[in-house]
Amino acid sequence: MADPEKSLETVENVEEVEEMEEEEDEGRKNISILTSEMMKNPQVLADLQSRLGSMVGSPSGYIESLPKSVKRRIRALKKLQLECTRLEAKFYEEVHVLECKYSGLYTPYLEKRNEFVNGKVEPIDEECDFPSDSEKDNDDLPEELKKKINLEPKENEVKSEPEKDVKGIPDFWLTTFKNVEIIAEMIQEHDEPILKNLTDVKVKLSQSNPMGFTLEFYFKPNEYFYNSVLTKEYEMRCVPEDDDPFSFEGPEIIKCKGCTIDWKKGKNVTMKSIKKKQKHKSRGSVRTVTKTVQNDSFFNFFNPPIVPADEEQIDEDTQVLLAADFEIGHFIRERIVPKGVLYFTGEALQDGDFEEEEGEEEEDEEKDDDDEDDPDYNPQTDRASKRHQEQPPECKQQ
Repeated sequence: MADPEKSLETVENVEEVEEMEEEEDEGRKNISILTSEMMKNPQVLADLQSRLGSMVGSPSGYIESLPKSVKRRIRALKKLQLECTRLEAKFYEEVHVLECKYSGLYTPYLEKRNEFVNGKVEPIDEECDFPSDSEKDNDDLPEELKKKINLEPKENEVKSEPEKDVKGIPDFWLTTFKNVEIIAEMIQEHDEPILKNLTDVKVKLSQSNPMGFTLEFYFKPNEYFYNSVLTKEYEMRCVPEDDDPFSFEGPEIIKCKGCTIDWKKGKNVTMKSIKKKQKHKSRGSVRTVTKTVQNDSFFNFFNPPIVPADEEQIDEDTQVLLAADFEIGHFIRERIVPKGVLYFTGEALQDGDFEEEEGEEEEDEEKDDDDEDDPDYNPQTDRASKRHQEQPPECKQQ
């Protein structure tokens, strides 16, 4: 027969265990709620992000714990690595020389492109012998079916009107630029009529003294400025830095210089006038003052910040502007000029170029409306800063 006292003790123990489990469950819920509330606090998130960021790449202490003889061998490896880095720099210098050589070989093809785009020359049949997308789709069909498709009239087919006499490829460069996100965001509505006059974009490479390249934008006579060519020069460096040689990844842009645009009267789209009301401190009278401030425009691209001799003196806003500028200049040189037609048609664009975050556009527009009232507001810096926050620009030339 079971002992009643022991049975009672067992029941009490079970109840005690259940009570402890309930307390633990309640404790876990409280911790979860507390953690959730803390993660909603921007200050807590910023502090956590800062702490995690400081841990990335931090040494584990293993290297410091190694014997002196092993550390000595590591120093030997680093010296070998430095020699490899210097050799890599020589490699990139020779690559640039080769690019300069082949630049001349590309020129006839790019000149021919310019003639077709601007209607100076009509391509002959042999030059147009390239299958369109629709022709590619029908390549695998039997010949009889191809003839049937071409001969039989389609239902509800509307007879097309005679084609207008259009020369060249209208708005070739404007369309190309607007298809590229990092350039499209620079182009404002008031820039488009000007960019319709852009006839060609060229790249001229400088082999040395200094190594670099120049972008040349050719315009036909227009009502906005007198220049026929606008230029942007980029200077590059292909030498590992003395204080940080292992950061070398190839030639990098270090400076850029624009040109002076000779605007016609009242046509300068890079500046705008705003009216501000000022109240006199003592008399209380109000007057309206007109100020001229920088206006958001693609043509600010030709007026970049000046890089001081001492690069350490560059302030943060200027660094952001220069980084964005270098990225755009590099992209035009490496991608847009050599493959203009593929950006015009959109074939060179990646799927990621079409992604768009919902809800951000409206918020940004509201902020832009507030900023435009500030006479010290620089739209070029603001735009570059946003792009820099979203993705650090890649300014290296590979």
